[in-house]
This record gives sequence, C-alpha cells and structure tokens, in this order.
Amino acid sequence: MTTIATTASGGGSAAGDSLTRDALAVLQPGFDGTTAPDWVRRRIGEGLASVALFGRNVVSEDQVTALTAQLRAERDDLLIAIDEESGDVTRLDVRTGSSFPGNHALGAVDDPDLTRAVSRELGRRLAACGVTFDWAPSADVNADADNPVIGVRSFGATPDLVARHTAAWVEGLQSTGVAACTKHFPGHGDTNVDSHHAVPRIDVDADTLYERELPPFRAAIAAGTRAIMSAHILVPALDPDRPGTLSRRVLTELLRGELGYQGLIVTDGMEMRAISGTYGLEHGVVLAIAAGADAICVGGGLCDEGTVLKLRDALVAAVRSGELPAERLADAAARVRDLAAWTAAARDDAGKTAPDPEIGLVAARRALAVTRTGHAAPVTQPVYVAQFNPAPNIAVGDRTPWGVAAELQRLLPGSASGSFTGEGAGDAVLAAAGGRRIVAVVRDEHRHDWMRSALSALLAARPDTVVVEMGLPQAPPRGALHIATYGAARVCGVAAAEAVVAG
Repeated sequence: MTTIATTASGGGSAAGDSLTRDALAVLQPGFDGTTAPDWVRRRIGEGLASVALFGRNVVSEDQVTALTAQLRAERDDLLIAIDEESGDVTRLDVRTGSSFPGNHALGAVDDPDLTRAVSRELGRRLAACGVTFDWAPSADVNADADNPVIGVRSFGATPDLVARHTAAWVEGLQSTGVAACTKHFPGHGDTNVDSHHAVPRIDVDADTLYERELPPFRAAIAAGTRAIMSAHILVPALDPDRPGTLSRRVLTELLRGELGYQGLIVTDGMEMRAISGTYGLEHGVVLAIAAGADAICVGGGLCDEGTVLKLRDALVAAVRSGELPAERLADAAARVRDLAAWTAAARDDAGKTAPDPEIGLVAARRALAVTRTGHAAPVTQPVYVAQFNPAPNIAVGDRTPWGVAAELQRLLPGSASGSFTGEGAGDAVLAAAGGRRIVAVVRDEHRHDWMRSALSALLAARPDTVVVEMGLPQAPPRGALHIATYGAARVCGVAAAEAVVAG
C-alpha cells in the first residue's frame, strides 16, 4: 500500500504519489513577491500545474516576463493565470490604470469587432508577458443597477448584448493563445450582496434564469471558451441548499449536462467569505471538486505555502475517506493538464499578433456619452478636479489610480485636485476650489446618498461645474457638461479629460 503524506511538511513520498500530484494539480494558488518563491518552484516539481498572478506580483511588463520565465523553467506547460478583465479590474496595469476600457464601455459602443480587437490586444500583451490563462471575461447580465460588485464589469443589462460581446471577447483573447475563463456562472448580475463578504441569493424562477442569465454562457461555449468560473451565489431555483461553486446541480447537471460544456471549470476565489466563512476553506475545496469543479482559485488573500499544503492534504484525505471519489479528482486534474497542453500548443501556433497599442484609447473615446445641460463657457483655464471616492470593492481593489486629474493637469497646466468622501464633501470642495472652475468626478452616483447630496450642493453653488461619471451612468445627467465614461480605466480618464477641454 502506498503511503500518502498528509502533513504540512509535504516531504517524503508525497512528491511521487499520483493522488497527491492530482491534488496539487487542481490548485491555482497565488504567492507573494515579484520573483518566483522557492516553495512554488518546488511544488511545481511535485505536480502543481497552475499558479496565479495578482497585483502584488506586478511591477512592470518586463518584470512579469522575467517572473513567468522563472516559473516556466520548472514546467514548460505551466498554466499562469491572472485576473485581468481590463477596465476597473486590472492587474497588468494595477499601478497606472488599465490601457483598455472595461466591459461596460465596450457594451455601450456595441461593436463586437471593437470588443474583439480590444481583447486581442490584451491577449497579445498577456502572451508577451508569458501569461497563458485569463480569468475573464465577466458574462454577467447586470440586471440590478445597485449590484455592488459587478456594475461596469458587465457588458450591459440585456442578455443579447452581453452574449454577443462575451463571444467576441473570448474569440479575440484566445486568438493570441491565451485561454479565456468566462465568469461568474450561472450569473452574478442580479445580486445586491458582494460574495467577497457573504453569500448572495438570486430569487428568480428557472425561466428567468434560463432566459436572462444563461445566454451569455451559451455564447461563450459556442465561441470555444476554454474555461468557465463558478459563482459563489445561491440560486434556489437550481439548488436551494448550496451555492453554485459547491452545487453538483449547477456545475455537473446544468453546465456539463444541459449546456454540454466540456472545458475547465474553475472556482471563484475560495477565500471569499461566501465559501470560507460558511463551509470552511478546506471543506469548501473538497465540496467544490466533488460538485464538478476542476480547478481551485486561491491566493487573492491567502498566498502562502501552508495554505497550498492544507488544501492538498484535505483533498487527499477526502479521497482516502471516501468523501471524494478518486476518479473525480483524477478527472479534474486531467482537465487542468489538458488546458495546460492547449495553452502550450496555442502559444506556438498563435505566433506574433501585430500590436495595436492605440485600440484601448480609440474604444474609450467611442464609449463616451457627452450631455450639455447648461450654457457655461468652454473650459480653457486651469480647473479644480474634485474626485468623490466611494469605498472600493475587493475585486477592483484600492491600488489602482483612477479619475481625470492627471490628464487635466497635463492639458490645463496649473490645475489642482483633491479627493473627497462622506457627509459635507460638497462644502469641502467649494472651500478647496476657490474661484476655479470645478470638474466633479463621481463613480456610481446613484448608489451613494452622500455623493448625490455632495454633488447637489456643489451644483447649487456652482452651476457651471462639469460632471464626469466614471461608474454606471444611472443618475440623470446634470452639470453644465456631463460626461459618462462607462468605467474608470486610465484610458477612460484620458478620453474624458479630452472631452472636458473640447467642451
């Protein structure tokens, strides 16, 4: 009988044991630092088939290229994943803001060829850095405008629009040899709870689910998406007891059975409280694989070797106890290795995609919606940029700069700026601005009472204020000039600043 190491040491026969190798193969862990840690390289040798990069791992594209080369020296077909949606959720451009507008801006333009071109250029950049797997696009239909976690990450609020752009995005990205991971199945758009904090619940009937949430996933499957990410959401019409990530009904019967999907199923981040806070991290991982997931996303928060070993050992123990069938774990590991093999072959076949570095700014300019509600004079002198900052959600994070201040300071030398939040923000802006023309930058005004009140106070005193909405443009346009960018990517800020000056 083969002895299986189930301690955190990970030594001895664990490295050569096929069951332990399968347990490592289904994990997609993150790590700390901007070079490859020794423990990650060692575990790759023992069977780890994937790693994930987050903002903390990124300094520059040259540094990422060096990092992925270090990792791939241990295993040529290693899956190197990243959570790069573009727009508000960016890791490659975490320090500067994204060079590409996000989904909502592309949906506002509604030109699938443009969407395909944007994702192709993103894929080219990722491939050049050695990244082979992207946890994107979001195929969620943003049915609830108050959704705290999806919002501008969605192409829009109608299934047909989201479906055609999801397909185009997948096609563009995968044409470069980078695997797409369409998310968050079976649809995270009609939620008012962030699954980073708790379990969202979607109380719709099955007909609504099939007609509204599933068409984008069907389109992604038809487009050949290589992976689909599960959502930590409870949909009682499908499974009244377990969230999608842990539901055999959702992952195996619906996604595999009814929709006929045969690619990789990846979980959303398992540290998210919707799973770890309800089921426990280790038990949740076992339940996810048993339900039909093939790969476990972990590392957005927990990024240490101990976490990897605990999860590895939990899977091995579950097989030994009979809780998890050995053939289910083996099938999951095989699907991970199959995708790794596809990315290795696609990397060779895709060749060099011609760069199109301006496509992001082109798309951001096309997405702008400019409304003139007053007759104020054009903006020609230095301005005061007042940025109203809501609390960022975890998916977006707080590392990435956003807004229009930097670009307006370039276009209108002498301009100044400040950030404001909470009660009294409007009066604080008026005091800080002095006699300068004000450009007020908001993000999801409709979701924040304090922001709406601050803007009202500001406009009452200074009706010539220019308003730039960089979130969902749900609130009625107001201000002498109102500019909706449909997202807060760096290029959206550049496009908006150009429009402010153009008047």
